Amino acid sequence: MLVEGSNPAIQINSRALQQHLFALLRSCKSIKHLTQIHSQIITNGLTQKSFILVKLLSFYISSGHLHNATRVFNQVRNPSTNIWNQIIKGYGLSQEPHKAVEFFSAMGKSEALPDGYTFSYVICGCTKGVLLSEGRMVHGKVLKHGFCSNVFVQTNLLNFYSCSGGDNGIRNTRFLFDEMTDRNVVTWNSLLSGYIRCGDVDGARQVFDEMPERNVVSWTTMIDGYATNGRFRQALVLFRRMCRSCVDFDQVTLVVVLSACAELGDLNTGRWIHLLGLKFSSDKGQPKLISFDNALIHMYASCGAIDEAHRVFRETHCKTTVSWTSMIMGFAKQGLGEEAIRLFQEMERLTDDNIKPDEVTFLGVMSACSHTGNVDKGWHYFWSMSQTWGIEPRIEHYGCMVDILCRAGLFDEALSLVASMPIKPNDVIWGALLGGCRIHGNMELCSHVARLFSLEIEPEKVGGYIMLMSNLYSAAKRWQDAHFVKQRIAETGARKPSGRSWVQMDEILHDFVVND
Repeated sequence: MLVEGSNPAIQINSRALQQHLFALLRSCKSIKHLTQIHSQIITNGLTQKSFILVKLLSFYISSGHLHNATRVFNQVRNPSTNIWNQIIKGYGLSQEPHKAVEFFSAMGKSEALPDGYTFSYVICGCTKGVLLSEGRMVHGKVLKHGFCSNVFVQTNLLNFYSCSGGDNGIRNTRFLFDEMTDRNVVTWNSLLSGYIRCGDVDGARQVFDEMPERNVVSWTTMIDGYATNGRFRQALVLFRRMCRSCVDFDQVTLVVVLSACAELGDLNTGRWIHLLGLKFSSDKGQPKLISFDNALIHMYASCGAIDEAHRVFRETHCKTTVSWTSMIMGFAKQGLGEEAIRLFQEMERLTDDNIKPDEVTFLGVMSACSHTGNVDKGWHYFWSMSQTWGIEPRIEHYGCMVDILCRAGLFDEALSLVASMPIKPNDVIWGALLGGCRIHGNMELCSHVARLFSLEIEPEKVGGYIMLMSNLYSAAKRWQDAHFVKQRIAETGARKPSGRSWVQMDEILHDFVVND
């Protein structure tokens, strides 16, 4: 009977075979080739060789075959730390991040000891899965095993706490950051993201200004923080400062800036960003991101340049659901209802299973039906949401359908729909009903709606609707009712949202509020 290692010639041949298989794994380019190499590993009895298995697992995981990696892992009798790390990493990045924690817990019962990579991978899984209690448990293990000074582990912990959100999340993030002795731009970016996620934009800006070094992620995060929190002008100002500072932006930065241009209606800046994006793509030899094209469609449509939006849409080669939805919404918002409906019908005929209408797409096409007064199509799309596409209508879809019916004067159908809603009516619904009353001068329904929404709408949202009612009563010469409504405005302290307008002069956008 031969004992492994008893014959030097066999040892040499075995070592050469292992090195050969390892080299094949390193140069492997396809899953078919990997399967063939895996067969050779099994045939030659090398299923327990750690350095080979690490490479095999890594390829299976990176190519999206996590189930194959799991089967390989389960055949290993005594996995090394590196093997555990591969399977924990794989699940931490997957759609089942909780399994990374399960494997980490199983590792704790084995002979293998966790290292910095182990903790980094499992913390990433906790972050992705928003596994708060599990993440805190792992943090305790980090302290127990003495990895609290590992900059990579600390950075991942910062990401975990910053993603947990809320005041506690940012407090923990700040505490951990202040305890760090070794900081880099990545750790500063994690702290910056934490402030943005909890909505503290001013706190984020203070962190941004204190950063000893900033990279494109730092600038983009801060610009996105402004844009996400409605401070669009500050987002554009910061981007211009970024350009003056000679910081290289990327397409993600430009996507964020385009969203600010769309909200402000700043067409000139949007066109400038379009040119910057084309130049970036040409200079770097990189294809345009689909998100960049989608942002362009949205920006041009929001700024009223619907022909330019449509041109970008038609020139986009790899359209997504967002591409189609942005164009449909753009047509609908510009009052081009027939064009929006035709484009939606074209989308329905697509054979690509990855492109299907979603909730926002249906809002766009139903809004188009409202503009065209097409009640039948409105009902068709409303019911097809759930019956054909498996999408449950939200309050916005009910509001859109109520608007379609009220614009057509079908108030009984509208009230019947409101009464049958599985969702509590809100200001969207009452606003649609009042809008119909204004169009058709239906004062009886107006009074009925007034009694209903006075009990339902939050005080901070009621001002605009009360003012609309007052104007309706005045138009109908019902002066006493109009006076009563105005009294109610004074008593409740409700205010109509101020009107706002924009003027662009010398590439600078100026906005004005009523009474400025």
